[in-house]
Amino acid sequence: MSSKKINVALIALSSIMSIRMLGLFMILPVFSVYAEHMIGASATMIGLTLGMYGLTQAAFQIPFGLLSDHIGRKPVIFFGLCLFLIGSIICASTNSIYILLCGRALQGAGAIGSTVLALLADVTSEESRSKAMAFMGLSIGLAFTVAMIAGPVINHWLHLSGIFSVTALLAIIAMTLLFIIPTPPKPLKNSEKRFYNVLHNKQLWRCNAGIFFLHAILTALFIAIPILLTHEMHLSSFQQIILYLSVLIIAFMFAVPFIIVAEKKRKMKTMFVSAILAIFIVQIGLCIFHHDVAMTIFLLFVFFTAFTLLEATLPSLVSKIAPIQNKGAAMGVYSSSQFFGIFVGGALGGWIFSEAHLAGVFVFCAGVAMVWFWIATSMQKQPENITKPELRNIINEGNL
Repeated sequence: MSSKKINVALIALSSIMSIRMLGLFMILPVFSVYAEHMIGASATMIGLTLGMYGLTQAAFQIPFGLLSDHIGRKPVIFFGLCLFLIGSIICASTNSIYILLCGRALQGAGAIGSTVLALLADVTSEESRSKAMAFMGLSIGLAFTVAMIAGPVINHWLHLSGIFSVTALLAIIAMTLLFIIPTPPKPLKNSEKRFYNVLHNKQLWRCNAGIFFLHAILTALFIAIPILLTHEMHLSSFQQIILYLSVLIIAFMFAVPFIIVAEKKRKMKTMFVSAILAIFIVQIGLCIFHHDVAMTIFLLFVFFTAFTLLEATLPSLVSKIAPIQNKGAAMGVYSSSQFFGIFVGGALGGWIFSEAHLAGVFVFCAGVAMVWFWIATSMQKQPENITKPELRNIINEGNL
């Protein structure tokens, strides 16, 4: 396949993945506040609804990947986007938390993440695959930043239903992008033996546990943060837009040098453990200082810096640890762990908030971070890089 076709496929697939992440993350900064006005809403139901997307994503991620081995990647991706579209329409058209729960479950059931990664592996050569995966990872990280800013902006003008309507529109755009991606002659299949190897790799399980903990903390935290900013600090929706915009942009700028150092200087474990420790300290700080506006803003900056670092380095670490022939299976298990963390964080975060309010959620997140820190300290040092160029070259070159 020509380099031009590979570039087109990479951009299209990265856009599809980013659109999916936008649909997930745009509601995080606003959901717990605005969903409380829905019929049947409670803190527990809000948390369960927020996390339900992750449960169905985790459940269908690997089955969709295996199905794509037999009927092709593009039909599975198209079907998954159809489910995502229908779920978004249901969410946009209801005022009942129970129907919204069903819509969120249907959104997540279109679990195409592992299939998109498999298709990317199909259309790229072994030499360029690592670089392509890194480019996709950067696009997903950027999508998170955009989503956390766009969510409050859209909510300000179109309310919560407007966010789901925009998500439905994005799903249609993703479907059209699928048609410009070349169809590979033969998929690279994930055999049962490869999944067996992945499931028995202790180092990979530390990474899987890491992404589980990271997204459990993120989802639980954003049960509390929107309520804190709106009801405790009385910030208007416009003020929250400015807060997220400034904090996320600055945090991203701070995180990039640490990511480069982790990759280039082979300080992955040091940066990794330090970021987890920072997240733990942030939760303790929020528990103590959540009535202080300036301190809360600073702690959110530290959290998003650490989150960006971990979100970028964890997939890279999986790619380095997993044997070449097992990378697809490893990413499938990794993605399932990520989305199961979203469900657990949302469900437990909502229940804990109903029982122990803001401080209880922050203590829960601190406890999760402490367990994660203990697990991370036992991880081995970063393995040798198998592929080049490194992250700095990826950012500088911007092509394949």
